[in-house]
Amino acid sequence: MIGKLSMSEVVSGVSAIPNPFLEQIGIVSEEMHDGRARISLELQEQHMNSWQITHGGVLMTMLDVVMAMAGRSLHHDQKGVVTIEIKTSFLQPGGVIGGKLEAKAQAFHQSTTMCFCDGEIWSGDKLVAKAMGTYKYLKSLKSKASLQKMGGTD
Repeated sequence: MIGKLSMSEVVSGVSAIPNPFLEQIGIVSEEMHDGRARISLELQEQHMNSWQITHGGVLMTMLDVVMAMAGRSLHHDQKGVVTIEIKTSFLQPGGVIGGKLEAKAQAFHQSTTMCFCDGEIWSGDKLVAKAMGTYKYLKSLKSKASLQKMGGTD
């Protein structure tokens, strides 16, 4: 079921919602509870840009995911969120093949429909990027037809 987790998954503190895109990239959920989340990524060749450093799109994906997880963790049903905006500052190169990145986020404010989060990516003791994001909470999507309508397809 999209946007819903069993109580055992919520208690474990890690998001268990399947996401083929994140699985393909190799992002691992480490922690998710009380408005906080943490994910990690072992850097491989497919994560690099033409200069052989981590591609900015990989960093943005990590920040978006970890901040969304932090926002979702504030609800027992971990309802879905959609990204409204992200502002990111890249502070230094993200890492090379064989390195590991860790992204951390916390929700610092929420309303009934929106959540505001801060996120960071670390490579060891080096701060790589910082972001702030705004997320809108979604009602449960109950069918494939609802998803298709949301995506603008028939």
